[in-house]
Amino acid sequence: MARYPLNLPVQLKKEAERWAASQGVSLNQFIMWSVAEKVGALRQNLNDPDFPQVTYRRGAAGVPTPVLRGTGIRVQTVVVAARQWELTAEEIAAEYDLTESQVEEALAFYEAHQAEVDAAIEAEETLEAAHA
Repeated sequence: MARYPLNLPVQLKKEAERWAASQGVSLNQFIMWSVAEKVGALRQNLNDPDFPQVTYRRGAAGVPTPVLRGTGIRVQTVVVAARQWELTAEEIAAEYDLTESQVEEALAFYEAHQAEVDAAIEAEETLEAAHA
């Protein structure tokens, strides 16, 4: 195991010590686990750098879903509005309180990740049909 000196602000160290004690572990273990969790989360980052307005969020089932950053609007919602309801980018933007740029990026993301988004749309349609 590698050693690494760490300087923490006093208040952060005190709070980390309290949390470590409440978990029944040493401060070193607590910091190691915290760093391991953060690194693990970063490794799972699915974001596509070509689409900065699209990010992934995990729902209750833990399945990552592409959404427009800061809105919670799923890419598949924009795709359904454009493909099935035949709304224009301007109409979709107005309907969901988005910018046209966001709508266009969601549709471009769809073109680049079509199989993934189509699978999500199909899964949702299957679920809805089962509950109808």
